[in-house]
Amino acid sequence: MRVLVTGGAGFIGSHLVDRLMEEGHRVRVLDDLSAGRLENIRRWLNHNRFEFVRGDMRNPEIVREAVEDVDVIFHLAANPEVRISSQSPVLLYETNVLITYNLLQAIRDSNVKFLVFTSSSTVYGDAKVLPTPETAWLEPISVYGGAKLAAEALISGYAHIFDFKALVFRLANIIGERSNHGVIYDFINKLRRNPEELEILGDGTQRKSYLHVSDTIEGMLHIFEHFRKEDKVYDVYNLGNEDWITVREIAEIVSEEMGLRPVFKFTGGVDGGRGWKGDVKFMLLSIEKAKRTGWRPRMSSREAVRKTVKELLKG
Repeated sequence: MRVLVTGGAGFIGSHLVDRLMEEGHRVRVLDDLSAGRLENIRRWLNHNRFEFVRGDMRNPEIVREAVEDVDVIFHLAANPEVRISSQSPVLLYETNVLITYNLLQAIRDSNVKFLVFTSSSTVYGDAKVLPTPETAWLEPISVYGGAKLAAEALISGYAHIFDFKALVFRLANIIGERSNHGVIYDFINKLRRNPEELEILGDGTQRKSYLHVSDTIEGMLHIFEHFRKEDKVYDVYNLGNEDWITVREIAEIVSEEMGLRPVFKFTGGVDGGRGWKGDVKFMLLSIEKAKRTGWRPRMSSREAVRKTVKELLKG
């Protein structure tokens, strides 16, 4: 395949690039390096099947040039930080909705056959049903979740009108090597600064599903191959784990792996113990639809957390 990966120098994107290159595809990465790092894809920079384009997707011309001569686009570029919702809705709109609109406009006038988009479990908000299926009511409680849902809706509309196929993944909390935000990353950095005490946002009972990035990439590519053979124009899959883990348990694993016994200081949080306003307190996605394609995660949430802690400490 001739593939464009937007956000390909980022955490999940760079792991996807590694896999695509290892499988022999021609890969172009478009990234402005605001969240990604060139170091993540350095091993491919001089490869004859690889091209790196540094550019901001808020510029439509850059996007139009990037989609030329590609068959498949994996659209991972986005601001990854949920907590920015209350501080900068404009930035979330620009770096999630606007860039997706620019990409879809470029696809209209191209030969792109498939678009794969990484959405988020936050589109469900406080789900009424756990585990939450793809058919559940969508009611985001953060601007981040709203921006992801807006992008999903645009993609569906464009795919049906402009003759390309689109696949959306609603991701649980994805963790692993190269991650540079999120609870594990934050805990490690806090304990490096002060090994005696660990501040934990919320009341510690927040419980969520975590998926290691290796399982994520495996799932995305496996389900994409399944989707390519189907007649559907547009489809949505949850990608997560079948279990979940509390924030307090994550703090205990991080402390143990660092050989520390800090005092846990809970902030108490907002709205019933959430880490911040807009934080979904309980998240567990149903992955029954994904499992029917033959994929399932190799690691549990707890195993993924422990592996990630070891990877980040080594890095």
